[in-house]
Amino acid sequence: MLTEISVSTAIGLLILVIYLMWLAIKQKRNLARFQGVLDVEAEKMKVKAALEAEREEINTAITQLYQQRDKIREEKSRVEGKLASLNRQLSTLEDEVNIQSYGLYQPKYDLGFSTELKNRLDQIRKKQKTMIREKTAIICSTDWTVDGSRTDGKKMTNRQIQLMARAFNGECDSIVPKVRYNNYGRIVDRMTRVYDAINKLGEPQHCRIQESYFNLKIDELVVVHEYQEQLQFEKEEQRRINEQIREEQRAQRELEKAQQEAEKEEKRYQRALDEARQEIEQATGKRQEKLQTEIQRLNELLLEAQVNKERAMSRAQMTRSGHVYIISNIGSFGENVYKIGMTRRLEPTDRVRELGDASVPFRFDIHAMIYSEDAPALENHLHGLLEKRSVNRINSRKEFFNVSLEEVEEIVRKYNVEAQFIRVPPAEEFRKTQAIITQERQSDAGGSK
Repeated sequence: MLTEISVSTAIGLLILVIYLMWLAIKQKRNLARFQGVLDVEAEKMKVKAALEAEREEINTAITQLYQQRDKIREEKSRVEGKLASLNRQLSTLEDEVNIQSYGLYQPKYDLGFSTELKNRLDQIRKKQKTMIREKTAIICSTDWTVDGSRTDGKKMTNRQIQLMARAFNGECDSIVPKVRYNNYGRIVDRMTRVYDAINKLGEPQHCRIQESYFNLKIDELVVVHEYQEQLQFEKEEQRRINEQIREEQRAQRELEKAQQEAEKEEKRYQRALDEARQEIEQATGKRQEKLQTEIQRLNELLLEAQVNKERAMSRAQMTRSGHVYIISNIGSFGENVYKIGMTRRLEPTDRVRELGDASVPFRFDIHAMIYSEDAPALENHLHGLLEKRSVNRINSRKEFFNVSLEEVEEIVRKYNVEAQFIRVPPAEEFRKTQAIITQERQSDAGGSK
């Protein structure tokens, strides 16, 4: 029985081995049969990977080309913008050269820091340039020909117009700066005579400067004259404020003199009273009565002298009396910057002069010098209201404020203090310096041509 099982098992195992060998042979045959297909798939994957890599490279190249294109477009736009700007500048320069060929140059008038006057002058000059450009400033009423040529006739007419324009504009540029606050009428007469004389020279060619262009020159004169009037007004205001300061100083000296005289009177009446009292002790009768009346009179005079003395001493010894000054220095700090301080000196301008001598290139100009019996209170009041306008927020003792003079004046008025204000300072040193610099630049520009 055991033998039969072993044989059966062996036969089963043999059959299993033979089956497995058959499966292996079949698998091998299948692999051999499909080997070509597997190689194609591998090659396909390889080609696909290569194509993907190439596509990435192409996309990268395309992206770079787009970026280069955008940069080129930006550079093209920048260059075109620059070219357009240069063309505009060239056109402006060519226009300016053409305008200057008619004698209309940039004005050299000193209008100080008045923006309003400068803007008005610019507008007037623009109108003059427009008339020159449009050939309406000077009109020739005849269409001339030269040897039958209208073209040559036009050239002759243009030369005549140009000569008349240069002559008239040049004369006006020479005359207008000579206007002062008190000679406007004489300057207008001179310009009118020039206008008539040049028009007379143009009569043979039937050429005439138009009245509208002449009126623009008068408008130009008006602007310069207004500035001269402002300067004169400022000078008068400065004289008034200086006179006010001198009056206050004289009042202070008179007060001191009154105190000294009151002290002398007190001593004199006291001495006379002492003598009368000594004498009355030995006097009798009518002499005694007379001395008694004299003593009473001397007592009254002594009391009056003492009252006068106390009043004078009180005024002279008030430690809070003084001057609050409002000053500026446009050459050093520009416009709308004011220093507001106080001094108890009998000569308050000495303090202002000292400030102008210390570490600043130009002197200070006085806009107001305000006397007050409580000068520190007035000064503190101004500083408090202008605290947020202080130039130096760290050190308030610098006392400089970025504020308009009108605002300061309004604060002082509300404080019920009488004061005269000079709205525009003379700034003499600064203005003269600017004039010298302008002249030097003009000389340098002229020398370089």
